[in-house]
Amino acid sequence: MIQMSHSPNALVAKADEAQHFLASHPEVSVIDLIFTSMSGVPRGKRLRRQELVPAYEAGRFLPLSTAILDITGQDCDATGLVFETGDADGVALPAPGTLVRTPWLGEGSAQFITSLYDLDGRPNELDPRYVLRQVTERFEKDGLCPVVACELEFYLVDPVRKEDGGIRLPAYPRSGGNRPKLHDVFSLRDIEDVSPFLEELWEVAEVQKVPLEGVISEYAPGQYELTLHHGNDALRAADEALMYKRMVKGVAVRHGFEATFMAKPFSHRVGSGLHLHVSVNDESGVNIFASEDPYGSPRLRHAVGGLRHLLGESMAIFAPNMNSYRRFQANSYAPISTGWGLNNRTVALRVPAGAPHARHIEHRVCGADANPYLALAALLAGVHYGLRKNLDPGPPVHGDGYKVTRDLQDLPPLVWPKAVDAFDKSEAMRDYLGNSFVDMFVSVKRTEYDRFHQEVSSLDYDWYLRNA
Repeated sequence: MIQMSHSPNALVAKADEAQHFLASHPEVSVIDLIFTSMSGVPRGKRLRRQELVPAYEAGRFLPLSTAILDITGQDCDATGLVFETGDADGVALPAPGTLVRTPWLGEGSAQFITSLYDLDGRPNELDPRYVLRQVTERFEKDGLCPVVACELEFYLVDPVRKEDGGIRLPAYPRSGGNRPKLHDVFSLRDIEDVSPFLEELWEVAEVQKVPLEGVISEYAPGQYELTLHHGNDALRAADEALMYKRMVKGVAVRHGFEATFMAKPFSHRVGSGLHLHVSVNDESGVNIFASEDPYGSPRLRHAVGGLRHLLGESMAIFAPNMNSYRRFQANSYAPISTGWGLNNRTVALRVPAGAPHARHIEHRVCGADANPYLALAALLAGVHYGLRKNLDPGPPVHGDGYKVTRDLQDLPPLVWPKAVDAFDKSEAMRDYLGNSFVDMFVSVKRTEYDRFHQEVSSLDYDWYLRNA
């Protein structure tokens, strides 16, 4: 059995949690062990019922290279963590409170989330859950606690691709098989068309104790947004975002759809974002951003200053894939500058309207394809950095943030390789997320970039086959 002397027991679930679960659910026969790589894809193993308690007692071996797989599941040899190490194992240990049923996979199915550890019991530095935990511990040492919420947009699409390989919106049975065409933002009819899907989604969320709130029809046909309720445990919030994405995709299949969290699935429609909401409580549970001033307290503005200062250096986390950068376009509700403002959806950092005690920041940069653990880690690093250094955020943007972009001097890199380079060179990101993690993340993303550009696409043929 692995010795956990280097990690707090509270971070690893005990065997009695598994024993109680099995006793309460005699119908469960298979359980998915989930580990989330730095690319944000949940991977793992499917266990039989009799394997669950031993997995909780001693963990399950998992190749350490699982942490550095690319988005497609391929090894990244350039990291030096595959053949050079003999593709050595670590051990995946269960996270408390994540063992839940997965009704969309059948009555006898369940899942649990794990963290990755080295064989000597130390947390693996490349595990996104560990990376986030390291940042939250900075707040704990300062007597502070971040309060966060995730707001995810996604599209429902037809699971059958078009002849040219493209995608299209689904035919809704409740509307006579018609496909949505209009933007129709906040449309109740668009919500009614997918009511059976949404009802099952909320039922599954209740089963998994994921605090899923209401839904809106977003600014594109077939696009929806649901919010996860805020909480003062950032690691749990990231777990819930991961669980939510998995359940959305699974439930969608049962209703004849495919759900996609691609940042930009359609060329001429808005992309999908992961909006992160954050405030910070002191040791008494009081929000330090609270203020009668609608722009928030001085400490809120310091946090904005930190987020602005580190935004360019953390873009590779907020926009981790080639497709991510297609989302950043003017007048698209995705920001293209580091601007901030009050009740303004054209800026990167929005202070929403609301009661004084509820003052917080909405970070609108992330694509829905971002790894929620790493997105929250980079967000909180920016907040903590600004609070520690009392950074001035500069003047807020009034009106159209897209029009003032050219006047701002600190535009974030909106090209994938430039964002990865900025992340690589960032002393702050290395300080908060760890040198080893930054090195390996950069290596993986550069490998993905090379692989992406080696592929000959249908667009190559359309543009060059006859014209070149």
